[in-house]
Amino acid sequence: MSRKHKHGKAAPAEPGPKAAKKARNKAYEAELARLQQEIAHLQAWVKATGARAVIVFEGRDAAGKGGMIKRIVERVSPRVFRVVALPAPSDREKTQIYFQRYMAQLPAAGEVVIFDRSWYNRPGVERVMGFTPEDRVRRFLELVPAAEKVIVENGIILLKYFLDVSEEEQERRFRQRIDDPVRQWKLSPMDVESYRRWWDYTKAYDEMIRATDSPHAPWWIVDSNDKKAARINCITHLLRQIPYERIAFEKPKLGRRQKRPEGYEPDRSARNLVPRVF
Repeated sequence: MSRKHKHGKAAPAEPGPKAAKKARNKAYEAELARLQQEIAHLQAWVKATGARAVIVFEGRDAAGKGGMIKRIVERVSPRVFRVVALPAPSDREKTQIYFQRYMAQLPAAGEVVIFDRSWYNRPGVERVMGFTPEDRVRRFLELVPAAEKVIVENGIILLKYFLDVSEEEQERRFRQRIDDPVRQWKLSPMDVESYRRWWDYTKAYDEMIRATDSPHAPWWIVDSNDKKAARINCITHLLRQIPYERIAFEKPKLGRRQKRPEGYEPDRSARNLVPRVF
């Protein structure tokens, strides 16, 4: 039954779930587009000033790190915003100082490096899965704040984000991957193991954050149960942490095209053309 105002006119009907979802998605897309414009302004400032920044993304499996990073970099140059997702160390790298292969990825002037997982593999997956002895993990936790202080004192902006989800939401996303052929590649044996070892990872991450949260390199926790909200919240926060300014864009003059050379004839030789199917 419709509600009525005191003058007898029916009150406007409240939007249904589909309409509300459509309106929210529209608002999300508009805000994401606005933020991506700001990221483009950040890129121009980084290039103009020679600034250097490192953004670390850690978090639960299926928390949305990949989607977050995709939205940050999809409108900017990979020469400025460089995503680093290192594979398992080679036999040679295993003999190096642990930080060595990560330090090699730090930005030069005019670069932003985004780590999709980072040196925090050691107190996370390496610790839980038994890939690293416990004494090395504890030594890492003691040393990493000092190592990050060196990075910051050398003028590099360092931001660390941890994306968190609930047990229920992680399971929902894992089951979604199992049932969707285009997402099945996202479900690795390590993901399955992280599902089983939820509380082992919880304890490891709790200690990691407690031991490595510092004034010069604090951890920022992102509630990622709602992926779209997480993206807007995190990108907004990220932009506020970097003191960039808008750089005026100098519009180039295209000038005039060359005139067609006299006597030029198009090449008539046979060529392989991609068939039209659409």
